[in-house]
Amino acid sequence: VKIKNCIIDSFAPQLSIAYAHCKCQWKNCGVFMSSAEPTSAPLELFVEDKNDTSVTIIWSQPEIIGPTGLDGYTIEVCKEGTEDWKAVNEDLQKSCRCVIKNQTTGDRLKIRVVAVNAGGRSPPVALPEAVLVKEVADRPKVRLPRFLRQRYVANVGAKINLTIPFTGKPKPVVSWTKDGQPLDTKRVNIRSTERDSILFIRSAERGDSGVYEMCVKVDDFEDKAPLTLQIVELPGPPASVKIVDTWGFNVALEWTAPKDNGNTEITGYTIQKADKKTGDWFTVLEHYHRLNATISDLIMGNTYKFRVFSENKCGISEDATVAKEEAKILKTGIEYKPPEYKEHDFSEPPKFTTSLTDRATTVGYSTKLLCSVRGSPKPKVIWMKNQMIIGDDPKFRQICVQGICSLEIRKPCNFDGGVYSCKALNDHGEATVSCKLEVKRKSKSCNNCI
Repeated sequence: VKIKNCIIDSFAPQLSIAYAHCKCQWKNCGVFMSSAEPTSAPLELFVEDKNDTSVTIIWSQPEIIGPTGLDGYTIEVCKEGTEDWKAVNEDLQKSCRCVIKNQTTGDRLKIRVVAVNAGGRSPPVALPEAVLVKEVADRPKVRLPRFLRQRYVANVGAKINLTIPFTGKPKPVVSWTKDGQPLDTKRVNIRSTERDSILFIRSAERGDSGVYEMCVKVDDFEDKAPLTLQIVELPGPPASVKIVDTWGFNVALEWTAPKDNGNTEITGYTIQKADKKTGDWFTVLEHYHRLNATISDLIMGNTYKFRVFSENKCGISEDATVAKEEAKILKTGIEYKPPEYKEHDFSEPPKFTTSLTDRATTVGYSTKLLCSVRGSPKPKVIWMKNQMIIGDDPKFRQICVQGICSLEIRKPCNFDGGVYSCKALNDHGEATVSCKLEVKRKSKSCNNCI
């Protein structure tokens, strides 16, 4: 098919596909083929396996494919030292895995993969090194001990001697790095055998801390294992200590964390006090986690100094930070000040707590009438008979002691019966109680009444 003077743009993708499958020759065509572009290069090419006659490779599809899609891959090889690239597959391969067969044992092959679509060939992706066609009896593997899978902590000055076993045939090539850089052989020694590798540091320093990585490699196969080493030491003292308040028998302290934590976290603080008279230091708090504390039960009249030590997993700091200020516990006079109470107003009007009761007596036999009253101020008591005030009549004896009021009627006669009343009054009011007295006749004549 030959197309001339074609200005169709909307059919460009379909025409490109037709061209790819039918292998037509496009001449004098003005079609805008912006969408028929090669893909980007395939990704992540590496060797999966190999033996004496074949090499197996795998890769990932290109990041950018485009609207024309991906037709397949071409795998190309050439011997090391030449540029004579030859395709392994006659037809395009769809999968991202390929077994390159029928190779000569001992050859070193350069391998690359190209993606193909309607736009043509993509840029190739190649292995970084030539592959030796030779069977690997045992792939390399680092056998990192369990106690090294977490952070390994050692003190400054300690001897580090770590043995990490590995497997692999033929003998793997062992290499080490620290934080992604080559090891400083002046500080760290590596000794490797056919079965293990030993990391040795004669006297550890904090600068030896970091992430070490061991790599074992057999031909194109390798295995890596990271090892985190942390070298710690005693912390420095707190940056500052100060007395913020003193009251009674108490002192409030505050301090700040040390500038040097010894390359590990601070686990606590130890607080000590010293009487200025003796200068002897005594621990009042240890393994204390806060940055402030209140020291109590101090002795009146003494002057105290305070200091604070830092603590981490290695122990307590060699030095302490002493507060610049001193705390003097002042003597205070002991004076009892009774509490002030508001005086209670006890004033109340008279009130009889016990009333008079009706009584009966016999002519000639004395009798008493009793009642009780309360009130403030003390009420005045008045006795009455039939509503008449008795007054100072000698026949009656009136007594009022501590609110108990009594009226004695001496040898009554028939005329002494009636209604008796007791009235109590003060500035706040008055109250009255009454009773009936019955005088029974002894005989028809009353010898006591004349």
